[in-house]
Amino acid sequence: MEITNEQLLQLLQEKLEQRPAKSMLKMEISDFTADAYKQGEFIKVSKKDLLGKWSVLFFYPADFTFVCPTELADLQDNYEKFKKIGCEIYSVSMDSHFVHKAWHESSDRINHVEYAMIGDPNGQLTKQFSLYSPADGMAERGTIVINPEGKVASYEVVSDNIGRNAEELLRKVEASQFVYEHGDQVCPAKWKPGTETIKPTFDLVGKL
Repeated sequence: MEITNEQLLQLLQEKLEQRPAKSMLKMEISDFTADAYKQGEFIKVSKKDLLGKWSVLFFYPADFTFVCPTELADLQDNYEKFKKIGCEIYSVSMDSHFVHKAWHESSDRINHVEYAMIGDPNGQLTKQFSLYSPADGMAERGTIVINPEGKVASYEVVSDNIGRNAEELLRKVEASQFVYEHGDQVCPAKWKPGTETIKPTFDLVGKL
């Protein structure tokens, strides 16, 4: 029985879909340079800007939409808290930096945003983190926490119709920072700075 090219392509596609997703955790980000809009200016953002400190790449589908402005405004409301712990915020969509400027100037919510808004029209960053949605040509709602070494410390993707919580993201960054500095300890559910952590030992097995 001969297999047609179409059948062969279908089999290959099914095999690809069955492969387990490659984990992004601990992956070092690739070099990149992108245009961004920040506080009335166009700037360049590259991998070098992320090294040596904690960073969040906050991907969202598009400017001039509905859930996205509420998320970016929520991030701005908590921006000083992120800076206080040495973490920089970068929002990213596949709009250009010119569109970011227009949105920033026309939206009452976005007008207050002070962090860099990265334009990724060619999908360079979006595709690096497997966040490109070919169905609509936009980025998925993904949140990437990058440690000072330029490696992924946390990776999360949620549905397009669900907005994220900046305070919970702040908690996750704080937890990521803690375990980065205290490798022999782990942070339990609902952990916040100053609360008890766990030091895994043989004697503790089965007692939690």
